[in-house]
Amino acid sequence: MQVGRPSKTAFSVARRRAAHQILDSQPLVLSDPIAVPILGPGAAANITAEADTHNSQFGRAMRSFVVARSRYAEEHLRTAVENGVTQYVVLGAGLDTFAYRNPYAQLKVFEVDYPATQEWKRYLLAQVLIEIPPSLTFVPVDFEKQNLTDGLALTTFDFAKPAFFSWLGVTPYLTLDAFRATIHAIGSMPEGSGVTFEYALDRSLLSFREKIAFDFIADRVAQAGEPFQLFFSPDDMREELRHAGFTRIEELTSSEINDRYFRDRRDGLKLQGNVARLITAWR
Repeated sequence: MQVGRPSKTAFSVARRRAAHQILDSQPLVLSDPIAVPILGPGAAANITAEADTHNSQFGRAMRSFVVARSRYAEEHLRTAVENGVTQYVVLGAGLDTFAYRNPYAQLKVFEVDYPATQEWKRYLLAQVLIEIPPSLTFVPVDFEKQNLTDGLALTTFDFAKPAFFSWLGVTPYLTLDAFRATIHAIGSMPEGSGVTFEYALDRSLLSFREKIAFDFIADRVAQAGEPFQLFFSPDDMREELRHAGFTRIEELTSSEINDRYFRDRRDGLKLQGNVARLITAWR
């Protein structure tokens, strides 16, 4: 993340989510009517014009992971809401659109991100007349320099009540200290709280072809000024979560994600390789 500038990877993720709405067949893995408008006038035409790039093997695989992880997080959020949770914290929100299509009247949403990225998002929303709902609070936090708890304490967030957190597209860019500070903050929340995120597998655990794919992705994000720097083995990740206070953990491999969200699709959407995992942990 470059200081004072919005995240380039946040824009890339948003374009992949929008491309899913335009280029892929029904039923969509993630139906998101805000994904295209938030990118501004001409977004649909630009994505259509670049369809060949979006529909390359790499483009489909990356798009598949982007929409699957959002779908997965929102499914677990639904479970949390059904169990009485009324607070949802979107860590590293980027151009996430949930708050603008929130179907739960009782749910407060807190978008946590770098100040520059949030200013950029507010600008994009204003440009296309997307209103900021009263249930949404922006929380500017630099995960490397500030404490999540301190940031939330400046809002109406209630630490005495459980909350659900999504943390998508963030952890591979963090230092270990920043990851631990955040996961321990979530782990200190009341029983019933939970978090969904993904993490990058240690490169030593990847096959030859997976290493090639990983190196390609790592090179692209490094060129954008946001290099990967944090990796785990599944055993190490589970130990981190247990040490932080989580008692129930669900983890999905790429093949399990494909089986859950992309089985029998005819549009070529599916994950390739196994360089990252989706995980949900509960207090």
